[in-house]
Amino acid sequence: MKINVILSPANVDELYFSGKTTIVVDVLRATTTIITALMNGAKEVVPVSSVEFAMKASSNMFGGQTLICGERNTKKIDGFNLGNSPSEFTSEVIGGKSIVFFTTNGTKAIVKAKYSDEVLIGSFMNISALAKYLADSNKSFEILCAGRNSSFCLEDTVFAGKLIAEVTSLTEDVELSDSGLAAVSIAKSFGKNLKKMFTESEHGKLLIENGFAEDLKWCAKINTSSGIPVFSSNVIKLLQPKSEAQENTTVTDS
Repeated sequence: MKINVILSPANVDELYFSGKTTIVVDVLRATTTIITALMNGAKEVVPVSSVEFAMKASSNMFGGQTLICGERNTKKIDGFNLGNSPSEFTSEVIGGKSIVFFTTNGTKAIVKAKYSDEVLIGSFMNISALAKYLADSNKSFEILCAGRNSSFCLEDTVFAGKLIAEVTSLTEDVELSDSGLAAVSIAKSFGKNLKKMFTESEHGKLLIENGFAEDLKWCAKINTSSGIPVFSSNVIKLLQPKSEAQENTTVTDS
């Protein structure tokens, strides 16, 4: 199993992902919010790469059952139903609804990975469930860090290093790229206290300045979800357990 970390989407083009398994991470805050929304009953999340496309996509979907959500430079966009704070995505607000979602970094990274064989969504909320899934599948994979404004960011790299550490604890014969080795080292140095690391990171400081300090606490939650979101056919839904999928495809005599 080979594991590579892409420290910024700017480092690769879309076709790089062809045939690959890719984990997209934007822990502050997009992928944390996506997992929260799906665990709280959202029907699906539709990630888009521009505000204009978000408006167009939402207008083509079923009226009251669709919410348009997201942010630009941390703040909710005028005319959107919700921003990008995971605490906004309660079951009462988003249950059963489709969410068209745009964020400055995270959704762009997800869309960029669209040619992958499999695109999974990761955050600290589901890191152990994701690690087990990857170890069991025994496939090589890429970790795509959304970064910040096409540049390296500390928090996504720490997540990548911690995910690699969990996977390597569950399986043998793992080969890391140089960026994978670097991510593991960075995680050891900065990943002992996630909330502290968030507050010291550039993006974390910006979120605090703009009134989103509580979001950092939410994004530092570890293993509060066993759900693994998968991006396929332009939408993100929770990965269906194999046993459940088999039950749904079994034909029985009546």
